[in-house]
Amino acid sequence: MKQERPPIVVIMGHVDHGKTTLLDYILKTNVAGKEAGGITQSIGAYEITHGDKKITFIDTPGHEAFSKMRERGAKVADLAILVVAADDSVKPQTKNALKYIQDEKLPYIVAINKIDKPGANIDAVANDLMQLGVFLEGKGGDVSWHAISAKSGEGIGELLDLILLSSELEDIHCVGKDVASGVVISVKMDPKRGVVASVIIKEGTLFQGSVIATHSASGKVRMLEDFMGKAVKELIPSAPAVIIGFEKAPQIGEIFCAHKDDKALREALEEFEKTIPQVARKADASIAKEKHLPVFLKADEAGSLEVLVEVTHKLMESLPLSIVRTGVGPITESDVKDAESMRAIIVGFRAKTDRAADSMILMKKISMINSPIIYELEKKMTEYAEKFATKEYRTLEILGVFGQSKGKERVIGGRVLLGPIKNHESFEIWHDTRMLGKGRIINLQSGKKDIGEALTDVEVGMLVESEEPIRVGNKLIFE
Repeated sequence: MKQERPPIVVIMGHVDHGKTTLLDYILKTNVAGKEAGGITQSIGAYEITHGDKKITFIDTPGHEAFSKMRERGAKVADLAILVVAADDSVKPQTKNALKYIQDEKLPYIVAINKIDKPGANIDAVANDLMQLGVFLEGKGGDVSWHAISAKSGEGIGELLDLILLSSELEDIHCVGKDVASGVVISVKMDPKRGVVASVIIKEGTLFQGSVIATHSASGKVRMLEDFMGKAVKELIPSAPAVIIGFEKAPQIGEIFCAHKDDKALREALEEFEKTIPQVARKADASIAKEKHLPVFLKADEAGSLEVLVEVTHKLMESLPLSIVRTGVGPITESDVKDAESMRAIIVGFRAKTDRAADSMILMKKISMINSPIIYELEKKMTEYAEKFATKEYRTLEILGVFGQSKGKERVIGGRVLLGPIKNHESFEIWHDTRMLGKGRIINLQSGKKDIGEALTDVEVGMLVESEEPIRVGNKLIFE
């Protein structure tokens, strides 16, 4: 049965065009009558009330996170706000954001910001957008827009009205169901609370005490908090939520499912796996030749982080890099622990490193690149990634998992993408660009015969030992 739910909105646009200022102003005047500064922890998503209607805003998590969501069959936002500065008009990142919005087939509204600045020219912005095929209402087209000042607040109330009107026209709804589901939008490790996952609920009601799982992680919802950090017993669709209870960190962009009954949860996950686009399941022989280098980006403030993310995305077009986490503030001991668990290098832009983090980096031999100069970071990341990319990794794709696991032992089948692989070898378990765990071959067979090694393109059966579960679509990487 269809039920109306609040729209989930993402704000996108060029650096310094006012995305953060706009979100800050909206939060300051709308978050349940409480100043935005009263929010003790940023979880990347915020819920406001405008009139008698709710709207959920998510911080732009970067194109990489959105890409992962799409690969896993997820779509987190219902509507986008494309922010363009009236005194600066269309810039490269404006075009990138627009392309992404169009690729995602996201309905969107244009917010022409900084109308109070000297040199503001709304007509010039409209003409530049027209060159990109964006025709604004009242200027020869049908794309909704509004002129605003995120600094003074002029036009923001009307922009929120426009968001609600657009969401009504889009018929944003959920289907009432027993199993709650949604999208993981950020993950961090807390020394006291463990894995802290921020999610957006898309379907069903999420309850404290439910069993929860994604493709790569599982656990039980020990604590459930709203985006203000308040402990709650349940949350409904479109609500941002903080979940404490995952046994290990899920991947950003993954779908989660939750239910009070473990069997119902497993059935829901199995059904969801069938809906993942085939392009996400398809074996990519190039993966056999290279793993992606996980990078943990850290910057002194949000604007710097945006620049660092954009630079990294440009490098990702030609280099095997993968952004696994981003953050604002100094590089801490907790960051180093997370980087170690994800086998990531830390890249800091104007980010200080505290004393405990420095000690752990030396002790654990964690790779870190840190500089106040963005071009120097770009050069160092390029050099590091090019060196990393020259190494070839022997790889096997998992095609089948058979029978019930006996403790750590599992019976699996797969195809060698790049060989040879040898009996009794150790391996890493990878999904997409993330390592899930390690294991060892106990017995290797081909055609029901025991063999010592298997070459490229050979299909094999194996008895393996691993702490982590192994699923179809995972890859085993042999050093």
